[in-house]
Amino acid sequence: MKSPKNGGTRFTRPITTLTSARRSAVTLRRLSGHAYNSVIVICPGVSIVRIVKYPHPTLRHKSRELKRVDTELRKAIAEMFDLMYHHHGIGLAANQVDLPYRVFILNVTGDPAVKDQEYVLINPTILKFSGNIEAEEGCLSFPEIYAPVRRSERIVAVAYNLAGEEKQYEVDGLFARAFQHENDHLDGKLFIDRLSPSHLLNIRDDLLALEAEFSGDRERGVMPDDRQIAARLTELERQRT
Repeated sequence: MKSPKNGGTRFTRPITTLTSARRSAVTLRRLSGHAYNSVIVICPGVSIVRIVKYPHPTLRHKSRELKRVDTELRKAIAEMFDLMYHHHGIGLAANQVDLPYRVFILNVTGDPAVKDQEYVLINPTILKFSGNIEAEEGCLSFPEIYAPVRRSERIVAVAYNLAGEEKQYEVDGLFARAFQHENDHLDGKLFIDRLSPSHLLNIRDDLLALEAEFSGDRERGVMPDDRQIAARLTELERQRT
């Protein structure tokens, strides 16, 4: 998610805080301590180069749940934070960097120096929605495009952290909005899908420009075709989910 043009709104800190990640691989576990799923090793080779822009097919790919966190994934997540800050964002989902995993990151301050506001959300699930409010949103996969989006004002959610612990979050304001925005990404849903017809019409020319840019990359041979992209995602899923 892109930082709001007019500054952030109030948010409530989650009821949990980040736990320092262990260096060794960890199995994702529920609060009961039972293994969440069968263990597989995340293979080396996670490589991030850039944030993909609309209409890249991976943005419409429904992400797969991760079952294990190891050094390679931690490196990828660290690089996601670097990219997010470089592009002045406050949230970034894995499929925005062409990875098919259910994980996103948040720091609603947008400030890399505020480490206690960095959150890694793995296999997130929103349990409860309440309230309704419209506010302007942007997205790092839609550079310089902003539009009003209506979302729930407050949410209750759970997600794993890098230590493999399941944590619960009760949040509102900007944190809740960013959480919902990034969680949508993991399901292949974009913020433009939530716009009213009139608001979508207002950004139509900007979307057409991004589509033309993408088509031009394809014509120049610098962008794989849909079949090649799908095959790569399938292989990444086979190795790591």
